[in-house]
Amino acid sequence: MQGFLNLNKPFGWTSHDCIAKVRKILRLKKVGHAGTLDPAATGVLPIALGKATRLLQYLPGDKAYRATIRFGVSTTTDDLQGEVISSQSAYGLNLETIKAALPQFIGKIEQIPPSYSAIQVDGKRLYDLARQGVAVEAPLRTVEVFSIDILDWQPGEFPELKIAVSCGTGTYIRAIARDLGFVLQTGGTLAGLQRTVSSGFDLTNSMTIAELEAQLQAGIFQPINPDLPLQYLPSITLSAEIGKKWCQGQKITEAIDISNLSSPYLRVYGEDGCFLGIGESKPDLFVPAMVFEPIS
Repeated sequence: MQGFLNLNKPFGWTSHDCIAKVRKILRLKKVGHAGTLDPAATGVLPIALGKATRLLQYLPGDKAYRATIRFGVSTTTDDLQGEVISSQSAYGLNLETIKAALPQFIGKIEQIPPSYSAIQVDGKRLYDLARQGVAVEAPLRTVEVFSIDILDWQPGEFPELKIAVSCGTGTYIRAIARDLGFVLQTGGTLAGLQRTVSSGFDLTNSMTIAELEAQLQAGIFQPINPDLPLQYLPSITLSAEIGKKWCQGQKITEAIDISNLSSPYLRVYGEDGCFLGIGESKPDLFVPAMVFEPIS
């Protein structure tokens, strides 16, 4: 079995929990995921099955979320799973003030990841260091936020803002919640998070663990084709002769039109339409980066 599973991750599960469950259900050893989700987050978790695990590095980096930010509260983890650091009424906060502050979080921005995160410092995860009581300053990183749209606003002593965020890989929504609260001088923390898009997969086409088990029991489960989330890459079709050489790991020097490409990587297909893998364009060469289905 090989391909992808667009899993709708349940609340409270780690991404590793999901991998372990899918591995057990499918009785498959090679299972991996793209884009870690926090236990408190739900939504799209792309899972690769079999040889498709080798394609994870080529998936697009697009991400989208629906998030709820609670103002007046700050926590150790920048979400409601952590210990409360401060709590103060934010009753006077209004939507117009928030709208005026949001533009500074759009575009290429600098973030300090939450202390409880999977970022590594000197080979150790920040969340492991935090649990050990080791104070480590997370490295500043540049991320890109494409858009932030307001979905709902609930005023009150601890008002809540619901937003839709479209962003690039590596963006922490918890950090946006924390930093927005800092800018507004109220404090802020993430009260809820659902990922709606990740690495070419969408929430509307996702599947729960229960649905996966039901399809398997009915004998109708089919993994998503391995090349489907790679449609953002240009493609090339090789002749049978050249395709066989390419699948054997040989560098292709024959004249192939790979000019004016938007990416150095291409989806490679055989004459019969079979997905062969990922090729890399180099000066005067076309080399295999990952052979998925060799030509016999």
